[in-house]
This record gives sequence, structure tokens and C-alpha cells, in this order.
Amino acid sequence: MKYRASWNGEILAESSEIKEIEGNKYFPQNSLNKQFFKETETHTTCSWKGKASYFNIDVAGKTNKMAAWYYPNPTPLAKEIKDYVAFWKGVEITEEG
Repeated sequence: MKYRASWNGEILAESSEIKEIEGNKYFPQNSLNKQFFKETETHTTCSWKGKASYFNIDVAGKTNKMAAWYYPNPTPLAKEIKDYVAFWKGVEITEEG
């Protein structure tokens, strides 16, 4: 099964190697179309996954603020999502095959 993340008419990421936690599909960072992603200074903390960092997504002159997040140094309980990115705020996740 292959998954695709898209927003504003562009494919943000594609992979068959996603991880799913708490209903969120995490894509490997190497599957991202990096030209659409901009680091932010925003961080939040999850009690069991650790400190999250966020990307803004810029496509065709529109910005979806903090629409992607990842855990650069997850806790041991969440180590499987290190170097993986999840989406929200209108980013569509679809399945193929």
C-alpha cells in the first residue's frame, strides 16, 4: 500500500513505509518533497512522544502554518517515528493499491 500526502494541488510526500500512531500517518522524511517545507520555531510537548517540531507548508504562494510535525528526538517509547513526519490542517492523505 502506498500513501500520498497532498495539499493545494501538490504532492508533499509519497511512501509505502509509513508508521501509524494515534490515527496519524507518519511519512519518512526522505519521502518529503522538501521544497514545500519550511522549519518553524514552534515546539510542543507530548507526554509520551517528547518534543515536537513543526514545518510550515508553502505551495503556490499559499502557506499552511504548522501543518506538519515531527519528533527529532522522540522518547524511547516513540523511537519508531524518529525521522518521520505527520500532517494535519487540511493536508489530504490518500491510499493507492
